Amino acid sequence: MTERPLSMLLSIARSELTQILRNRAVLITSLIMPVAASIFFVRFSDQFAAIGSFGYVAAIIMFTIAAFSLYSTAVTTLAARRQTLFLKRLRSTSAGDAAILIGLMLPVTVIAVIQVVAILTIFAVVGQTPGQAPLVVVAVAGAFLMMLALALATAGLTNSPEHAQVTALPLSLVVVAVASWVGITGTESLGLLKRLLPGGAATELAVTAWNGTATFPETLPLLGPMIGWTVLSVMLARRLFAWEPRR
Repeated sequence: MTERPLSMLLSIARSELTQILRNRAVLITSLIMPVAASIFFVRFSDQFAAIGSFGYVAAIIMFTIAAFSLYSTAVTTLAARRQTLFLKRLRSTSAGDAAILIGLMLPVTVIAVIQVVAILTIFAVVGQTPGQAPLVVVAVAGAFLMMLALALATAGLTNSPEHAQVTALPLSLVVVAVASWVGITGTESLGLLKRLLPGGAATELAVTAWNGTATFPETLPLLGPMIGWTVLSVMLARRLFAWEPRR
């Protein structure tokens, strides 16, 4: 009797979580270091808020976790499982493609969510409480979905876990740079450009939501770029993603 899809998904997720916890390099570079950087932003939040705002600090924390703990780790994970033929073996089971990918990325997603919730909670206690917490949740969810989709697309261009350090780093730095640019300068000038860049709209939503200056009708257009990047990335992943090692 074949396993149910949900059971297969959870089984894959448990196996992947074990692999992550055993890999010290991944734990340090992709999970511990982003947390340390985020804690640094919290520790000196007053100084960073003087440059932008407390919402800017929240946005930087959000994208530090999204870019490195989530995106980079997901790209490395998919490249590593492809290289060891684990993806190929999984496709020979009753698990569908979606269940395989969700199962592989579920552990790192849960870890990243726990990280961002914990650090933003600490920031809310020692810094400033969010003015509109539900919209902050929307910003985090939109940013995380976008980065997961981008990870799938990037994994299609990544030949090995070692190569992932090259393919994932540029976009990780770009989204953090965009978050800093938008968080510090706002969107009064070059607003359309800033919102269309990856992470720009999510940053604006996070900043205004944390500062309490956002309203729900005004934030709806900000969902467009996040959804657009997510859809575009999924389309690219469908064309580029490989289940077997590239030759």
